[in-house]
Amino acid sequence: QLQLVESGGGLVQAGGSLRLSCTATGSIYSATSMSWYRQAPGQQRVLVAGTYGGGGGVFYGDFVKGRLTVSRDNARKTISLQMNTLEPGDTAIYYCKMTIRGVDLWGRGTQVTVSS
Repeated sequence: QLQLVESGGGLVQAGGSLRLSCTATGSIYSATSMSWYRQAPGQQRVLVAGTYGGGGGVFYGDFVKGRLTVSRDNARKTISLQMNTLEPGDTAIYYCKMTIRGVDLWGRGTQVTVSS
């Protein structure tokens, strides 16, 4: 069964950087999109960034202001999220999502905590 495993979360001071990775246990070539969402305590899960399949480009959530960069490596079955100049407001659980054949598959999430 295809699964997504996130890694790279942790505790970082404001202004620091983290790189999140999401690796699939199977091929991602057929995925329509792979993306990152985040959910802060008491808030809804929101889109952070993602990539379309077949080299269709990338997309970002409305709040992203150039501090985050998403990338995808089909050969390594991985999508990554480079986060720079982190702020306390970036504290959340970050989830990876794959949409494949009309079905959304979610990872279990990785915690990112930014201290002031």
